[in-house]
Amino acid sequence: MRAVDTNVLIRLLARDDPKQMEAAEAFVATGAWISHVVLAEAIWALCSVYGRGAREIVTAVEMLLNHRNLALQDQDAVAAALANYRSRPSVEFSDHLVLEIARRAGHLPLGTFDRNLSKTDGAEKL
Repeated sequence: MRAVDTNVLIRLLARDDPKQMEAAEAFVATGAWISHVVLAEAIWALCSVYGRGAREIVTAVEMLLNHRNLALQDQDAVAAALANYRSRPSVEFSDHLVLEIARRAGHLPLGTFDRNLSKTDGAEKL
């Protein structure tokens, strides 16, 4: 299966450049894989560059989870991170994803200096 880079995923989510969006859609039409790194970078860009809020991030990740042509790396971990993000949007989606990946790998607690993340089950404030 093919894989996509962050800039391709951004085109699919932001839909801000018609020419690149068309090329991105054509590339993923036969199926494409999205790594955790690409997902985290894309969500960061949506928040930081495009000013998207928690509601829009939830919608974007849901769309990716349900997309017929896209496969997310460890989709169950992404879905769990999304559920946690819905309940605690004060913690960035990527932090929920990092914590969920660590949880599934059996490497808890996750040490952090992040005050909000440290209040999440499985994280420990240092």
